[in-house]
Amino acid sequence: MRKILSQTAVVALTVAFAGEAMATEWNVSLWGKRRAFTEHVEKLAELVSAKTGGEFTLNISYGGLSKNRENLDGIEIGAFEMAQFCAGYHRDKNPSITVLELPFLGVSSLEQEVALSMAVYQHPAVVDDLGRWNATLLMPSPLPQYNIVGVGDAPHSIQDFEGLTVRATGGIGAAMETIGAVPTSMSATEVRQAMDSGVIKAVSFAPHAHMSFGTVENGAWWTANLNPGTVNCPVVVNTDALNDLSDEHRTALLDAVPEALDYYIYNYNNNTMDAWGPALDDRGIEQVTFSPDEIAAFKAAAAAPAAAAWIEENNKRGLPAQELYDMVTGMIAEGS
Repeated sequence: MRKILSQTAVVALTVAFAGEAMATEWNVSLWGKRRAFTEHVEKLAELVSAKTGGEFTLNISYGGLSKNRENLDGIEIGAFEMAQFCAGYHRDKNPSITVLELPFLGVSSLEQEVALSMAVYQHPAVVDDLGRWNATLLMPSPLPQYNIVGVGDAPHSIQDFEGLTVRATGGIGAAMETIGAVPTSMSATEVRQAMDSGVIKAVSFAPHAHMSFGTVENGAWWTANLNPGTVNCPVVVNTDALNDLSDEHRTALLDAVPEALDYYIYNYNNNTMDAWGPALDDRGIEQVTFSPDEIAAFKAAAAAPAAAAWIEENNKRGLPAQELYDMVTGMIAEGS
């Protein structure tokens, strides 16, 4: 009887240890707080857990693992397995994907932003570029066109931006510079303090971020139709960690991405944008609309020179810059 019980105990322990060995936990580095910008990651965690019966879990941290500008570095050294970052935070580290941040590309929807991003992310040169950081691009964080909330006198013409200090990263910052503004690159978490202290007078954000990071709380005006572009903020995974997953867990993760993105888009279009108009109206924020001629002049001054400069700079890096630019603009022209 003792022999039978011993054998039973050994089997039970073996099963327990085997179950424990099958469990996988990944740490995920985000920043700020849970908001529309992170809902696809939250949904991904929910889906992966459900698909694997709780054997694969994503532990999401908002700022507890790394500063947002250091998330790519953390991925490189394996400090965590998944992270979100914005290309404009460190353009030299991820030059290939900054093609998606060029001003006035003419992206018309979040769905189109996803299609463009995923096509760029799968280009061999882009895979190699992010591979330098042991990073695999998993999915974008699609954002609508950025516009500006500011304090002080509202601009009523493009010329009124002369000398305005504005938080604007990447291609949007370059575009703002063409109309005389003074762009400053800083992370989203630094913006409210900089605005309150007078370091900057205006902030370029997507609507969710204006609400999440408090710029609407002291803003006086909003550019309703400037639409200079957007930023590209991918979610990446540590390549070694991805390769080390079991086939089942890797499949669960990758198969969950389209559903997570669909949820993100639905939430942004139907919840965030529904809340945006009332957020402006309730605070008495003036909505500034520019004439078509002024927008056309702004685009003419910013778009072509920024694209030419981007192509020249990144050709020198050894990237197929013209090919990447033509792919993106070609897809937009086709309505892809």
